[in-house]
Amino acid sequence: MNHFEKRYILITGCSSGIGYDAAVTLKQHGHTVIATARQMQDVERLRSEGLTSFQLDLADSNSIRSGFEQAREHTGGRLDVLFNNGAYAQPGAVEDLTRDTLRKQFETNLFGWHELTTLVVPVMRKQGSGRIIQNSSILGFIALKHRGAYVASKFALEGLTDTLRLELEGTGIHVVLIEPGPILTKMRPNSLKVFEKNINVEASVHRPHYEKTLARLRKQGAAQPFTLPASAVTKRVIHAIESPVPQIRYPVTFPTYLFAVLTRVLPDRLLDRLLTKAS
Repeated sequence: MNHFEKRYILITGCSSGIGYDAAVTLKQHGHTVIATARQMQDVERLRSEGLTSFQLDLADSNSIRSGFEQAREHTGGRLDVLFNNGAYAQPGAVEDLTRDTLRKQFETNLFGWHELTTLVVPVMRKQGSGRIIQNSSILGFIALKHRGAYVASKFALEGLTDTLRLELEGTGIHVVLIEPGPILTKMRPNSLKVFEKNINVEASVHRPHYEKTLARLRKQGAAQPFTLPASAVTKRVIHAIESPVPQIRYPVTFPTYLFAVLTRVLPDRLLDRLLTKAS
């Protein structure tokens, strides 16, 4: 793809945060952006702001197929970039996660992404080119306490993405992982909702520790050091789209760079102690 060529870009999870910032910025760069969101009220708001938007709920196969077909119809059948971004984080200790709660985390954060990707890959194969960009996390390669559901979904995403990249070698389709650390988005308020809905705090042996979890989720603004705005992720997405040979992984924020090194050099038990403190 020529550096100055206009791309047709499909993005999930555009109601706010990273997806919204990416959609607006990429449109300003001259690309044709299809910004999808789970709720129709967000789709209508995005349209009122001048973005092309369709409804796409990653937990619903019918919605995924419908959103994909509407996007293809809008672009005349071409899709150059898929930015898989829509996700949520389910807090809670592993032993407090019911099977249904864990399944719902995977339905949105992994299975929905996979289903949409399998629809997009044949289009890109036929074109002989494309970019599949997966918005992972620092929690795709390290674990923190009380984030097990999200950590599991992102670890799984990284493994599935690495395998897909190997399988698509030579097709002209580049598969990329973005690995943000703390980014200022609406993820915490959304996490608070599912925490209160799905975790029985009163009955949990982790109840004393959940006070810290609740304080973090309720805090306004940046809750952690080295937090960056969503635009920091968009910057990496732009490079992954416009570079002739994109990187396989794009770390974002200082903690991501730091722990990418520490996971390679520290003994496991020392790393565990650091991650326990970081939790």
